[in-house]
Formats: sequence, C-alpha cells, structure tokens
Amino acid sequence: MKEVYAVPDRHIRYAATKVFSGIKMAKGSSVQSHGIKMLSLVEKLEDLKAGLDNDTYIDVILQSLPPSYDPLIISYNMNGLEKSIHELINMLVQYEAMTHKFTPAVLVGETSHPKRKARGPDTGRERKERERSP
Repeated sequence: MKEVYAVPDRHIRYAATKVFSGIKMAKGSSVQSHGIKMLSLVEKLEDLKAGLDNDTYIDVILQSLPPSYDPLIISYNMNGLEKSIHELINMLVQYEAMTHKFTPAVLVGETSHPKRKARGPDTGRERKERERSP
C-alpha cells in the first residue's frame, strides 16, 4: 500500500530543481539569508542525486541575485574564479557590506536646551529707539 502512494524520487528531484532554479532574492532581504536558503536547496538536490556540478549551482545562485550584484557577477565570470558555494556566499556577504550601505536608525529627539524666542522688530534696541523719538 505504501508503494502505491509513495512519491517517486524523480518527482521530488524535479520539484526541488524547479524551486532552486526559479528562486530570486527577495527585495530588502540580506544576501546571507538568501545564500543559506540556496545552500539548503543545493544540499537537498545533492541528497536526491540531481547530478548537477558545482559550476551549475554557482551559476544558478548568481542568477538569483538582483541587478545590484551585476558588477560582482561580471567580475566573478571575467576573472574565472573557482569558488565553493560556501566561499561564494562569503564573497556575496562581503560585497553586500561594502556596497549596500544600510542607513542606521537615527533617533530624533528634543535637546535639553530651551529654545530662544525669535526677536521680532518690536523687541530690544529697536523698541527703545522708537520710544525715544517723538
């Protein structure tokens, strides 16, 4: 009975490959969390004996990145770098830290110094001069 309802490995491998090749880095997410997600999919595909080599995994991971990573991707491909997936993810995290300057949260509050009242034309020396003149 189990054999009738069992999902064939071929179908599981197909579904995992489809997810892996179609995933894109979510806007606003960190490249580290994206890399970890991709790494877990790579490990799942290897467990399923998908037969993909390291270069294919790297290509799919690079294709899943947003356009802001294009300079790194071009450099990676032009220089013929050979990295493991872990090394690639570390490289992506370093690139994100260098290029994507996250604006720190700034607390806006009042100062402890009382604000001075703005002087209008009827205050100070001008008022005294007007009082003296007939």
